[in-house]
Amino acid sequence: MAHLLGAESVSVCYPTATVLQGVTLGVDEGMRIGIVGRNGDGKSTLLRVLARQQEPDDGRVTHRGGLRVGVLGQTDDLAEDATITEAVLGDLADHEWASDRRSREAVEALVGDLDMSTTIGNLSGGQRRRAALAALLLGSWDVLVLDEPTNHLDVDAITWLARHLRDRWPKGQGALLLVTHDRWFLDEVATTTWEVHDGVVDPFEGGYAAYVLQRVERDRQNAVLEAKRQNMMRKELAWLRRGAPARTSKPRFRIEAANQLIEDVPPLRDRVELSRMATARLGKDVVDLHEAGVTYKGAPAPVLRDIEWRIAPGERTGIVGGNGSGKSTLLALIAGSLAPTAGRVKRGKTVRIGILDQQFDQLAQISGDRVRDVLARYQTTYSIDGSDLTPAQLLERLGFRTPLLSARVGDLSGGQRRRLQLLLVLLDEPNVLLLDEPTNDVDTDTLAAMEDLLDTWPGTLLVISHDRYLLERVTDNQYAILDGRLRHLPGGVDEYLQLRAAMSAQAAPEPATAGSDTGATGAQRHAAQKEIASLERRIERLQAQIEAERAALAEHDHSDYVGLGAAAGRIEGLQSELSELEHRWYEAMEVAG
Repeated sequence: MAHLLGAESVSVCYPTATVLQGVTLGVDEGMRIGIVGRNGDGKSTLLRVLARQQEPDDGRVTHRGGLRVGVLGQTDDLAEDATITEAVLGDLADHEWASDRRSREAVEALVGDLDMSTTIGNLSGGQRRRAALAALLLGSWDVLVLDEPTNHLDVDAITWLARHLRDRWPKGQGALLLVTHDRWFLDEVATTTWEVHDGVVDPFEGGYAAYVLQRVERDRQNAVLEAKRQNMMRKELAWLRRGAPARTSKPRFRIEAANQLIEDVPPLRDRVELSRMATARLGKDVVDLHEAGVTYKGAPAPVLRDIEWRIAPGERTGIVGGNGSGKSTLLALIAGSLAPTAGRVKRGKTVRIGILDQQFDQLAQISGDRVRDVLARYQTTYSIDGSDLTPAQLLERLGFRTPLLSARVGDLSGGQRRRLQLLLVLLDEPNVLLLDEPTNDVDTDTLAAMEDLLDTWPGTLLVISHDRYLLERVTDNQYAILDGRLRHLPGGVDEYLQLRAAMSAQAAPEPATAGSDTGATGAQRHAAQKEIASLERRIERLQAQIEAERAALAEHDHSDYVGLGAAAGRIEGLQSELSELEHRWYEAMEVAG
């Protein structure tokens, strides 16, 4: 594989920490790299350094000559006064981007629901993020560098993006570097995982699941080595005290295969026991929704309608749906912060609801307090999974480092505030827990700790999330909001995506017959004729390029398997592009009549 870019003995230091120390690594064609690690350990810094957006304090970064690198950072440089059309499409003519299937899909999936004449300055943070991602994907890049690309995307868009990145380049071409907390997305896209920690970068083969197995095995081996070292030191000390050499046999152990590591691990949750405990805390009545609906003033249609749902004690349910489908409205109905405009909502007398929302309103009131002082206001110990833990120990279990206990709440990062927010909700000891996008600003290690804590939480749990991994990990049932109604998903998120695809197919207009009353207008036919001429020129150039590549392949040294494979890959990519152009040509011919 051809080398694209690399880092040689790279170090980056900040006033409070050294995040990269003598890191050497390389990126070759065909690599799809997912980058994981704790917040603040240097993932985004590594991306910026490799993309040459930040100079390292020591070492150097090399790029192949003429390398085209596209970057999606945590901030964008879109012009505030530009329209979405100008920011995303730039100088591209309509026929240029519309004739390319991948470009059309990117525009439709990411900004298709927006008014393209809206200026960037008037967009929400999530809409602006989607516009920046769409603009990037319409470009032609050898390497894509993406920092949290799934933020603000719903399940449909995340699924589309995973497919787009898998199919963007022919096999063995292009490269992807990706930071995300979405572990399903990592498994779908990445073939290599880099873990950034303690100033170093450790490589692992495969996506997130393979990384976890390898990391567990690595940690097990390290634990065995440490136990062996400690044992040797104890023997050395005994020898010194006795004054005579002690003969001992060398400990024997074998390295087990990764799938054997989890053979004796108990089930994630004891559902029977948790249900029994939840019923004891809640009774039989939790929250019942009877034909409940919500219509906002001035809205042409209800956001929610005919919701019939009896929430059971100990129920663990995930809720999915597109952005704006009514998921947060449903949680507000359940919590009682919003009254239904139709039907009714009944809550049990013993219900105590805790809410983790997308805002940090609870923390805003205590922003000037130190974390240690905030925790001191709660009871001293809590019984979790058979152990008595202090609030500080619970916070540490969520990945919160001890030195941060002295920090003021307002000075915490987004991920640190999210962990503290979850802990404070749990310390109020609710028996119904509502989580609205709990994965925002949280790294994969903290997500694993959060899931571990929720596994032993004895109550009713309702989760809204676009993170498929989290939903399938902590909930036992999934529901979708489709067309304002609540629908059970026995097949999980996959069933939801199939339903959405079927609904989109039904909503798509039937292709018009040229020349009929419902056919293309004269302007559309004229535009199609112009596009046909452009497509024919591009098809002709591609055909000539393919013939030249085939001729070069025939003359290539047949013992050079790497070169032959690269040449075959280029021809495959050109043929794929030619097929797309020919398909678009046929479509344009139908419109032109």
